[in-house]
Amino acid sequence: MSFPVRVLCASLLAVGLVMVSADRSDAQIAVKGETVYTVSGNPIQNGVVLIKDGKIENVGRANRVRIPDNYEVLEARVVTPGLIDARSVVGLAGYYNQAHDQDQLETSSAVQPELRAFDSYNAREFLVEYLREMGMTTLHTGHGPGAVISGQTMIVKTWGTTVDQAVIDETTMLSITLGSSVRNNFSSPGTRSKTVAVLRQELIRAQDYAKKRAEGETNGLDLKSELLADLLDGKVKAMVLAHTAHDIMTALRIQREFGFSMVLEGAAEAYLVIDEIREAGVPVIIHPTMIRPFGEAKNSSFETAAKLHEAGIPVAFQSGYEGYVPKTRVVRYEAAIAAANGLGMENALHSITLGAAGILGIDNRVGSIERGKDADIVLFDGDPFEYLTNVEKVIIDGEVVYSKD
Repeated sequence: MSFPVRVLCASLLAVGLVMVSADRSDAQIAVKGETVYTVSGNPIQNGVVLIKDGKIENVGRANRVRIPDNYEVLEARVVTPGLIDARSVVGLAGYYNQAHDQDQLETSSAVQPELRAFDSYNAREFLVEYLREMGMTTLHTGHGPGAVISGQTMIVKTWGTTVDQAVIDETTMLSITLGSSVRNNFSSPGTRSKTVAVLRQELIRAQDYAKKRAEGETNGLDLKSELLADLLDGKVKAMVLAHTAHDIMTALRIQREFGFSMVLEGAAEAYLVIDEIREAGVPVIIHPTMIRPFGEAKNSSFETAAKLHEAGIPVAFQSGYEGYVPKTRVVRYEAAIAAANGLGMENALHSITLGAAGILGIDNRVGSIERGKDADIVLFDGDPFEYLTNVEKVIIDGEVVYSKD
């Protein structure tokens, strides 16, 4: 089957599933698992998860949770919360790697905080379906690295045919890049010093704008200043890509100077400045564990996630940005490599579920199997971190949105 035909078939399947979903908005499901990883607590052997009206109704051992007669029963060897990709460009960057589906980086200017991922996200993109079938139920996606400020990010579920159906949060973070990669996309700024000078100047202007806004002297029409003022006022966070130790230290210094909330992205050499990151209280959305070790990421390590976790620094994994087809990684596999290199299975699972949700500020809704949370559940036929393990079913908001059968 050719790729275009495959995509067409997948789209038709998605339409069919949407029609089914529309007829089952009041679905009641019982998921039985030989092992249920709630993530918020100890794994439950011979567990049951009850789902009603899109939410988790109850979870516990099978001998303590009665399954009502009218519930559809699904079974699996392993059950986990829906997995979370903490940093992606999927939905802006598409499957074909052609100009028409590559909206993750606008190169007309190096500073564009006003660009909204919400305006570019394609909920029907094949890569969204691909990640859903791999157990990803939530994506933090948006404008990619490579500009001083490339734009905004957003959080979506990997379900729905429009961005309005998929969205959890329209504006989550501003994507900022420090290091030599900016000069690959723009003639100016060039050096690290110039990049940081441009960033500082924009933030200084934003301080003045934020003061005027607080005094009612602005009209809200300056989109760039509005977003940077939101950053300084704590309404959005900065997600700063910095791989080398000295770029990480620069990011921490800028954050300390202007007092905004920040998440480090990439951080290939984070293990060299662990004490400084911990003291700053900054979480890390770490580079894909299997990132190609060259350029600024030449000193990346399989063990970085374990070292950060051991130091008490919150860590999540990202699929990140790939310059080649198919434009995405699968964080389940990236976390698996970290699990085998000191992080351990349960910590790795935490980093792509509740840990990621905490960093993104959505842990009140997703990331663990707890009563009252969104019923985002993945059913596996074995260890989620074994390469040959299959995703059998994916449930989002209480609906079966993927089934291997």
